[in-house]
Amino acid sequence: MPQTYKIAFWNLENLFAPDGHPSHEPKVYNQVKNDLAGWTDALFETKLTQLTRIITQLDPTVLGVCEVENSFVLEALVEKVRATTGRAYDVVHADSTRDRRGIDTAFLYDTGRIAFVPGTLFSHFVLRSTGTRDISQATFRTASGNDLILLANHWPSRSGGTELSRGYRMVAGETLGYWHKRIREETTEDAAILAMGDMNDDPFDESVSIHARASRERGDVERSRTAARFYNLTWNYMRQVCTDPTGATRLLHGTLYYQGDANAFDQIMVSKALLTAGQPFSVREETAKIEAIPEMVSTRVSPEPVRFGLPKGNAAANVNTAGFSDHYPVSVLIDEI
Repeated sequence: MPQTYKIAFWNLENLFAPDGHPSHEPKVYNQVKNDLAGWTDALFETKLTQLTRIITQLDPTVLGVCEVENSFVLEALVEKVRATTGRAYDVVHADSTRDRRGIDTAFLYDTGRIAFVPGTLFSHFVLRSTGTRDISQATFRTASGNDLILLANHWPSRSGGTELSRGYRMVAGETLGYWHKRIREETTEDAAILAMGDMNDDPFDESVSIHARASRERGDVERSRTAARFYNLTWNYMRQVCTDPTGATRLLHGTLYYQGDANAFDQIMVSKALLTAGQPFSVREETAKIEAIPEMVSTRVSPEPVRFGLPKGNAAANVNTAGFSDHYPVSVLIDEI
């Protein structure tokens, strides 16, 4: 029986446990303690409530996330999502403290619609001298027995300058490209693979287009006989109309805004198998989009997402309890034939 699965990704923006919580790793806490000054239990609970409001409306089969501190915050979030949606969501996550700020990637998934295959969670580290980010790989199996391999990415940031940090994201792109190739070698060339995440680069940057081998042209991927190429669906939502809370129509040019400038850092890309007739899965490429839910959209000049923030010692000035994250979620529909 044909099924449709919604795969989404969202950078949750600094989902940390409350200041002083025992789940903090000491070396990580030393890096973030100034940002967390004033990050109370009440603010943490409010942030979880705000995130849950959006996740409930997204209704994903699988949601890849990043900027989560540890298992404690993920379990707290998924518990609230379960209570709100009535669905049996669970978490796939491996704690990592290799990132300087201790933030991880993970998956939330609806166990009533898809299953995680035990033993298939791998962390691929993007190494750099001052810390690292990770790419989480997990396999999910449908009731029909078909496997979908997902890769949740969070590439090194542009802190210190775009040019000076560019090489780290090129390494991240190479890491993703390498594991795409290895997955096909270890499983089958027809493996259904979807990579998603906050790349901290745009689809046209070399880290994505050259090093990760993520193409704008579907035909390049379909014609590829041996090379492991991705079809980058992000180009579909480089320009997208949305509606803000007042009902006004806005035009988005990216998944986040910095000082008024848009970037499409949050990307979705798929392997050849999701484009090929006769395979178990087929991507509905026209459904790839930014999930700009109206209450998330700023009414300011730039239609950026309304962020929640961290107190940094002054919650009144730096936290907006009506906010969510500094990134919009992105999503796409996958059909199972």
